[in-house]
Amino acid sequence: MSLSFHWFLPTYGDSRNLMAGGHGTSMAGDRPASLRYLNQIAGAAEENGFEGVLTPTGAWCEDAWLSTAMLVETTETLKFLVAFRPGIISPVLAAQMAGTFQRHSRGRLLLNVVTGGEPHEQRAYGDFLSKEERYERTGEFLHVVRELWRSHDPISFQGKHIQIENALLANRPDPLPPIFFGGSSGPAGPVAARYADSYLTWGEPLFAVSKKLEWIRGLAVDHGRVLDYGLRIHVISRDTSEQAWAEADRLLQAVDPADIERVQANLAQSESEGQRRMLELHAGFRATAGSAGTEGSGRKPDGYSSTERLEIAPNLWAGVGLVRGGAGTALVGSHAEVAERLIEYSRLGIKHFILSGYPHVEEAYWFGEGVLPILRRKGLWNHPAQRPAGPVSTPFATALTASSS
Repeated sequence: MSLSFHWFLPTYGDSRNLMAGGHGTSMAGDRPASLRYLNQIAGAAEENGFEGVLTPTGAWCEDAWLSTAMLVETTETLKFLVAFRPGIISPVLAAQMAGTFQRHSRGRLLLNVVTGGEPHEQRAYGDFLSKEERYERTGEFLHVVRELWRSHDPISFQGKHIQIENALLANRPDPLPPIFFGGSSGPAGPVAARYADSYLTWGEPLFAVSKKLEWIRGLAVDHGRVLDYGLRIHVISRDTSEQAWAEADRLLQAVDPADIERVQANLAQSESEGQRRMLELHAGFRATAGSAGTEGSGRKPDGYSSTERLEIAPNLWAGVGLVRGGAGTALVGSHAEVAERLIEYSRLGIKHFILSGYPHVEEAYWFGEGVLPILRRKGLWNHPAQRPAGPVSTPFATALTASSS
């Protein structure tokens, strides 16, 4: 199986440090998400052979549709995995937008459907449905979208949450954009099994990911379908393991304990089962670190510089989730170690890897010049331009200056 690698487009900004917030919590970086800087990230991803870039959705970031549309003309092969929420947009309009994007980008659209797990943010958009109802609506939404994409005749639909009458697209997308979908709670499974092309999960230990994929596979079989699977995770890959863990430790030491308390308090309100699972991965560390009796002192409690206590599986680090909502784990290690961990996930059936790192320009080169050549030599990945694979000592990114800082 040839693996596909995607990068991330931080439309809320970027930083050399871990950024606090996301998933319903305010978030901003000291490198603003200007169009020029987003172009730099997209260029780094394309240059290193990433297939696409995931763009997030929410009130805490820029709009994904508009941001990616502005990058189409400055890229050549890079695809755009656009995240959006079914409860905020009409399925007919979404199907039409997908067709427009697909034509003007010459087939470079991928879609990430996000049901939404933060009730306070959903209500801010005018969505007052319960979690179960949101998944019901997502299923109806995707049913309508898929019908519009393949029908030559007007369609009507009367569902519990969506009603349309005599809808027809003048131009259907060609090719049809693959639908990526994630969700760890019970109601998410049937929706993924019936309508998704690729099921996404966040980075957890192998046994937990395996169990989740088995769950979705069983549901998909009931519908006569076979899905692809993807993993959303961060990376810190360096020439040596010591260098990678030193960087993880640097990121951790730069975290403000007040940011941890603020973000964790907000994330605790989430209805997302996936978010709950992320929080559990570092709950013991937070409880131990918070008991050091230094609240209000301005000094970090003992343990905040200990990367080892956040390594929850070989090379799998839960430190990102202390201050970031959503994907909260990173693969940390030498290029060879990171490549081996990715191979282990691929043996479970993971085909798509959606990665990110701080900062996103530099980390794209660390991974692209360090890990991808190893996977290519093993026959697991092919760069479209067939760049020569050579040893990595100093990535191009280290010569870059943060002109957008």
